[in-house]
Amino acid sequence: MHRTTVVSALALTTALLTAASPASAGTPAASDAGTGTGWEPAPTAPFDATAGARCDFPIHGEPVVDEVVQKVLATRPDGSPSQIAYKGALVIRVTNTDTGAFHDADAGGSALVDHHADGSQRWHAIGPVLAGIGGHDSNLPRGEQLIDGIYTLDISSAGYKTLHMIHGSTDDICAHIG
Repeated sequence: MHRTTVVSALALTTALLTAASPASAGTPAASDAGTGTGWEPAPTAPFDATAGARCDFPIHGEPVVDEVVQKVLATRPDGSPSQIAYKGALVIRVTNTDTGAFHDADAGGSALVDHHADGSQRWHAIGPVLAGIGGHDSNLPRGEQLIDGIYTLDISSAGYKTLHMIHGSTDDICAHIG
């Protein structure tokens, strides 16, 4: 497990809680999705990764709890979203398909995601998010990484992921099911 701490966490926490928390400006709880409040379901798709791609063995991930909702906060002139807030409970069961061993990962963090015109993204996040990391596509080691804390995650248009941890930890789920 890797830990990093920086004092500027308060600024990011305040920005995220103001933009995406249920306590802000009458924002509805996840159970209010689809009621005309702007929050809509954002279902998480199951995934598979071959041996060596993330773990030394093949894995399958599938949500067992998925109450994630999204709200478009800003759009471009063409109507495409440029900023989306996400929140809600999410538990993903990650299974070693060779052995059947599994780990239920709480990935229900909140995020404010900036979508750039070139296809890149910047995630301003609080709480856990599950990220699949290949061998050379991140400043994180290869694995099925549970990132938890206060951080930003830049995803380039080519898919390279750069984690900027303000305060928190990472946990490779592969180690739990190997």
